[in-house]
Amino acid sequence: MSGADAHPSIMLNEEQIEELERQFPEMAGTAFAEARARALAAGLSVVETHEAMLWEVFPDGTRKPIKAIEPPTLVEPGSKFTIP
Repeated sequence: MSGADAHPSIMLNEEQIEELERQFPEMAGTAFAEARARALAAGLSVVETHEAMLWEVFPDGTRKPIKAIEPPTLVEPGSKFTIP
């Protein structure tokens, strides 16, 4: 089976697609939290943001500032915008 044939097409209706889209934020948050925990457990540092600052976080819990960043842009769910 070729790479293109590895995953047969699945036809979803609009309601099914919208349900999957509603689940995405929680699933993504869980995946990122698990990846962060695995990295720290493996003795690696991670980079995260807090209060408009990038921080390197170490497995022992210490944090080192990397640089100041712009604060996050709040977006209302369902809104649309164009990235120039």
